Amino acid sequence: MTPDADDPVARTRQWMERAVIGLNLCPFAKAVAVRGQVRFVLSDAATPGDLLEDLARELAHLRDVDPRQTDTTLLIHPQVLGDFLDYNDFLGVADALVEDMGLEGVLQVASFHPDYRFADADADDVGNCTNRSPYPTLHLLREDSVSRAVEAYPDPDVIVERNLRTLRALGHEGWSRLFPDRDTNT
Repeated sequence: MTPDADDPVARTRQWMERAVIGLNLCPFAKAVAVRGQVRFVLSDAATPGDLLEDLARELAHLRDVDPRQTDTTLLIHPQVLGDFLDYNDFLGVADALVEDMGLEGVLQVASFHPDYRFADADADDVGNCTNRSPYPTLHLLREDSVSRAVEAYPDPDVIVERNLRTLRALGHEGWSRLFPDRDTNT
């Protein structure tokens, strides 16, 4: 089933199902997805300040809600921080907000972006796709959940290496075949 191209939440769900879970890029994602513990939030923020307000609201929500109901949140923000360098700069602001809210060590923010690029990678390196999502997205995670997942995984350090092997074997063409309704590398 192909999601509506104008529905960022549906496209993000598809990306999570086909790439994150389907390629096992995050071996911890399937369990929370199957249990319905992933919250998808579409921000209509048009400025970084508006996005920061949405992020504060979602951090507070995740802090206050029972983890059995919501374990993690994807805050999708298609109208702001489309430029990866601006987005990357915003991550420092996001981390400062986590600290200001007294949530350091409780919650963390991970990052996904259509143009994600690791610092030591070429722009067209298919390995960047491990963090490439259809829209700029802030992933809010519970530190306790991350710790439990990592402790239960036999060797969490191999995840990155395995992901790179998977994506290199798949290549850009294979990645694009996962999302035939799109003509981008996300």
